[in-house]
Amino acid sequence: MRFGDIDIFVLSDGLFRLDGGAMFGVVPRVLWERSDQPDEKNRILLGLNALLVIRGKEKILIDTGIGDKFDEKFGSMFGVQRDKTLLDHLAALDIRPEDITHVIMSHMHFDHIGWNTRRNAAEKIVPTFPRAVYFAQRGEYEVANNPDDRSRASYIKWNWEALEKSGQLHLLDGTCEPLPGIESHIAPGHTLYHTIVKVKSAGKTAAFLADLVPTTSHLKTPYVMGYDLYPKLTMETKPKILQHAFEENWLLIFEHTPRIKAGYLAKVDNNWKVEPVDVQ
Repeated sequence: MRFGDIDIFVLSDGLFRLDGGAMFGVVPRVLWERSDQPDEKNRILLGLNALLVIRGKEKILIDTGIGDKFDEKFGSMFGVQRDKTLLDHLAALDIRPEDITHVIMSHMHFDHIGWNTRRNAAEKIVPTFPRAVYFAQRGEYEVANNPDDRSRASYIKWNWEALEKSGQLHLLDGTCEPLPGIESHIAPGHTLYHTIVKVKSAGKTAAFLADLVPTTSHLKTPYVMGYDLYPKLTMETKPKILQHAFEENWLLIFEHTPRIKAGYLAKVDNNWKVEPVDVQ
């Protein structure tokens, strides 16, 4: 879709599944299953959505899905299903990996940065986007390289080690604009240095919410993931950002919603509701 003076696309890297209880924390199943029906393994269906911003010669990716470096066991465990990958959808727009100029990571969990790297013909892991600058928050990068026991499974080093070697990884220090009009905004809770990414153009703002509000089912303040390392921080951060989004009419992009991927906030009976927008 045209957004101000730029073009934006929400591109899919497919679908996957995570435990419904873990996705909704202390919220009882009898409540969350109304919107997210679990399978026989108690897993709910989730999207793997990335945001592409085209601005002049710049082609900017915000997060890169789950990638393809995993084995069959991993794919089965997380119920990964897709006919096309993120790279396939880029190709459909006539965009080659070498055309991507920048990649901005919301954080460094494996389901958000999988296509940062890939295996080449010699089975060596290399940067997927060889000409891109990759941005990550320094605090998140330090945690990713030294995770605690609870976080260890979420960080897989093959998603960024090749970027260190190639010199393409650039670290950010707190809320800032890695590119003019594009802000990496610290929104803690899921991790301490988790970010949302705000894109501004011609007086409009789009916000890629990442795991602050992973799906449209997580708009309510207490609907916080069990995966969040700092759930109290999530509950403090989320309502403030959603209120700003409502007051300033941001276009919201949801990373893990399999159906409604983007929309504007409305308030109905004192609850948030998303009015969908097609950005494919």
